Amino acid sequence: MNSFAARAGSAVKAFAEASSDLLIQPTLRLGVTGLARSGKTVFTTALIHHLVEAHALPAFAPAHEGRLRRARLVPQPDDDLPRFPFEEHVAALTQERLWPRSTDRISQFRLAIEYERKGGWRSGPGTLMLDVVDYPGEWLLDLALIDQSYSAWSRATISGTRRSGRAAMAAPWLATLKSLDPKAPLDEMVAERASTAFKAYLSALRAGPESVATTPPGRFLMPGDLAGSPALTFAPLDNLTDPLDPGSLAGLMERRFEAYKAKVVEPFFRNHFQRVDRQIVLVDVLAAVDAGPAALAELEEALDSVLLSFRIGRNTILSRLFAPRTERILFAATKADHLHQTSHDRLDALLRLLVSRAMRRTEAAGARVGTVALASVRATRETTIHDGAEILRAVSGTPEAGESVGDETFDGSSEAAIFPGELPERPEAVLEGAVPPGSLRFPRFRPPLVKPDALGRPGHLPQIRLDRAMQFLLGDKLS
Repeated sequence: MNSFAARAGSAVKAFAEASSDLLIQPTLRLGVTGLARSGKTVFTTALIHHLVEAHALPAFAPAHEGRLRRARLVPQPDDDLPRFPFEEHVAALTQERLWPRSTDRISQFRLAIEYERKGGWRSGPGTLMLDVVDYPGEWLLDLALIDQSYSAWSRATISGTRRSGRAAMAAPWLATLKSLDPKAPLDEMVAERASTAFKAYLSALRAGPESVATTPPGRFLMPGDLAGSPALTFAPLDNLTDPLDPGSLAGLMERRFEAYKAKVVEPFFRNHFQRVDRQIVLVDVLAAVDAGPAALAELEEALDSVLLSFRIGRNTILSRLFAPRTERILFAATKADHLHQTSHDRLDALLRLLVSRAMRRTEAAGARVGTVALASVRATRETTIHDGAEILRAVSGTPEAGESVGDETFDGSSEAAIFPGELPERPEAVLEGAVPPGSLRFPRFRPPLVKPDALGRPGHLPQIRLDRAMQFLLGDKLS
């Protein structure tokens, strides 16, 4: 009875909060996520920076049309979430020319965007509260676990070790796995040893070329305050026979797998994920291209899994109050500045191919799905290189210290012009192996040199199609 009352009280509270936001103050909740090393933190920082500093954004209609009055940071609505450290990140980019530290936990900020509405009966000033929730993409992949049993997850994870390029990374864990008897009496030390070996395998996957598509559980590599807890101390087992004996090692692992879903995954889905109105998913497609067709196939599978996690469709007042849906999803291929502009459309076409199956399913449910190739912060400029009689379309920037291309290693201060390679005109050709693994040249560039203006304000951070992403995600709400 007390549990029912608590749930009813939470529902009433959620209804009151949602009603206040929708009927009194227009609010949009934007989720920002992406798989490993995709540039989530940079995107979020650049988004705030351009809105607050009111920079020229040609493809973002409110700014281009002069209707964007100002955007200011205001206290965030959720007191239980860390604040996104915007000031720290923009200082790293503009003053130290360092990329911000990666996203390893959920964070939030709120912007009050003041604008002029277009003509008509709603003309005049308006204000939109933009709540941006930034979270690791690995948590998103965990949502697929909700409907999985421990036995099914174990089989799928072990089967995944047979994928191309994983044998060496999986060997130490698989050796430990062979020594485990699922029917043996439960033993805490054995469970911890199994979990440690499995986490080492996950770490190797993330550090490898296929890190664009990670294997859940995502919190194993980002435990935070859950480090060492039983809910994060389990691993797959082989040769399982259902039903599992509760007193066996397999029974212990199953119980902890279910605890992980109940204590970690489901609260994230309930409290944060299902409240998102719009979502951008950042993807490092170029890393997958350079890793080869197997990595691209895994990326396609991961992106399809991501879309299946969303409750999608067009929102109404009632749906937003009782069963909110994600009405727009944008997939963004990041690091477009690593390629010459002549390959940008090809990068977008490749991303669209990877999510085409999921896009058809999503659009049939009434949601809008888009793709874009962008660079939230552009670190290079375009140039040409003469290679004998041939002229190569290249990019020029400052590679980070220790980065290398061929026999040349960079010192972190000298600029270099680099021919990164080209994507095929036909995106299917990439999946067929037209780009040999390791043939592209993508050193990690430092952020661009940005000088403050005459009044000492932060300079303009160059971008590629960030304004187009902003238009897709926010433009209609500011009309």
